[in-house]
Amino acid sequence: MTTTATTSNKIKGKGKEQPLASLLAGATAGGVESFVTFPLESLKTQLQFSSRVVGTAKGPIQLARETIAQRGISGLYAGVTAVVIGNAVKAGVRFTSYDQFKSLLKNDEGKLSAPRSMLAGLGAGMMEAIIAVTPSETIKTKMIEDSKRATPRFKGMTHGVRTIIADEGWLGLYRGVGPVMLRQGANSAVRFSSYSTFKQLAQGSTMAGSQMPGWMTFMIGAMAGVVTVYTTMPFDVVKTRMQSLEAKAEYRNALHCAYRIFTEEGVLKFWKGTVPRLGRLIMSGGIIFTVYEKTYPVAASFL
Repeated sequence: MTTTATTSNKIKGKGKEQPLASLLAGATAGGVESFVTFPLESLKTQLQFSSRVVGTAKGPIQLARETIAQRGISGLYAGVTAVVIGNAVKAGVRFTSYDQFKSLLKNDEGKLSAPRSMLAGLGAGMMEAIIAVTPSETIKTKMIEDSKRATPRFKGMTHGVRTIIADEGWLGLYRGVGPVMLRQGANSAVRFSSYSTFKQLAQGSTMAGSQMPGWMTFMIGAMAGVVTVYTTMPFDVVKTRMQSLEAKAEYRNALHCAYRIFTEEGVLKFWKGTVPRLGRLIMSGGIIFTVYEKTYPVAASFL
């Protein structure tokens, strides 16, 4: 056996994953990944908003230059605190859930087929969407949109959360939960199954008994990110629109939102913001799987 999973199994002395180690390693990976890639997430979100206004179409490079000129580098980090905290929790829940679903779905030989890996990823995505993603994404989306106003209303994450709750109630933090669940479920299903498939192929090309090098883990994670972007982008666009500041007045529900985007802006708008999201998930996939693979054995050894 040639992977870090083998190392963790030796540490534990058995094939089952340790939930607390998965949680700690996943949270660490999620926090690091979200901070590094947040500027690309910010640009993606701004591009998805700008497509609603006629004559405001911009490319990611132009938008980045304008944002930095108007608000400095910090303008690309509006809402970052909510996302770092949310992603740390999200990734912890994702990897813990995935490892537990994976353990339940393995066959008698301890192997996990691609369809079962996708099912485990789908379950993990649904869990993270409900527990962590929807509130953090709602806060992030509203703060990014608010930061573009001439006079921003939110004075920081805490004030933003209080304002959202005062305006819309606690359920306001769960606006768009349907498309978030669809996006996260699809994201995790595609990402984990792609990563698992690419990893198995790579293991076949490495020498028996050798551990997969970090650069290879990063590349496999990046490839999984590319596949994930193009297959799940429509869910992401609908999610962003449903969590906008004006969503309550504009859309009855997620289906109505998708219908309006399709009829008023065309099918290609469902892939608006693909370039920065692609850049983010290539980096994200590489970073998060690499950090997780390196952190899990360390966490498991202390538990």
